[in-house]
Amino acid sequence: MDFLMSGLAACGACLFTNPLEVVKTRMQLQGELRAPGTYQRHYRNVFHAFITIGKVDGPAALQKGLAPALLYQFLMNGIRLGTYGLAEAGGYLHTAEGALSRPRSAAAGALAGVMGAYLGSPIYMVKTHLQAQAASEIAVGHQYKHQGMFQALSEIGQKHGLVGLWRGALGGLPRVIIGSSTQLCTFSSTKDLITQWEIFPPQSWKVALVAAMVSGIAVVLAMTPFDVVSTRLYNQPTDAQGKGLMYRGILDALLQTARTEGVFGMYKGIGASYFRLGPHTVLSLFFWDQLRTLYNTYTK
Repeated sequence: MDFLMSGLAACGACLFTNPLEVVKTRMQLQGELRAPGTYQRHYRNVFHAFITIGKVDGPAALQKGLAPALLYQFLMNGIRLGTYGLAEAGGYLHTAEGALSRPRSAAAGALAGVMGAYLGSPIYMVKTHLQAQAASEIAVGHQYKHQGMFQALSEIGQKHGLVGLWRGALGGLPRVIIGSSTQLCTFSSTKDLITQWEIFPPQSWKVALVAAMVSGIAVVLAMTPFDVVSTRLYNQPTDAQGKGLMYRGILDALLQTARTEGVFGMYKGIGASYFRLGPHTVLSLFFWDQLRTLYNTYTK
């Protein structure tokens, strides 16, 4: 039940934030390995990107990749939040005195995130491909010509086998380790502090909401550089053997991006990341907390 509630909570958040994921993906691929000022900026900021995509690709394009996004959120966060919830309920995250152990919380969040992200990696790769697909006049990054999630998975599997389906998985793990540990640790810590300070009444939904908002800010600051290179690793073109043609791995992607695009290149799309990750973190953790509260209330 913990896994089911966690997956449903993440899917609920994804329905609202997927358009921001499309915008974020496009902005992270824009000007890939190009020095600032040497390429045409199709997307000047989050709001301009929304308008441009809606005008050129059509309003429906803002929900590109929704099917794999929902499936990935269910798999990844069902495992991630469900595992973390079990560890929390089992008392493994607290000291003998009953206080939350931040190192244990961060380690549990990272481990749970790695499990979910690795298993869901093929779905995340296809989601990235589909969200990057655009009309030629506003296209950025490598353009795959997938017709949908199942066709994409089938094509990649037939061409490159299981190894091809998990291409980029290891490069995506640092993004998840940092993001998941930061998110769950700051959420639990902030929730504990707010409860101790008695800012809101006990069991108030406002406690989870404020804790999730703080967690969202921390996640964006910590994770964005790894999110940028993860998107690029998944979206890069491949040779006949399924090997990436632009980057050898996450370290190579980080170094190439920093060298050609500068420090700000590492934070491309940070506005879209916050507008996406902020609400997604708030909604998914809020839904997760409330579903667990309801379940515990009605099963006692």
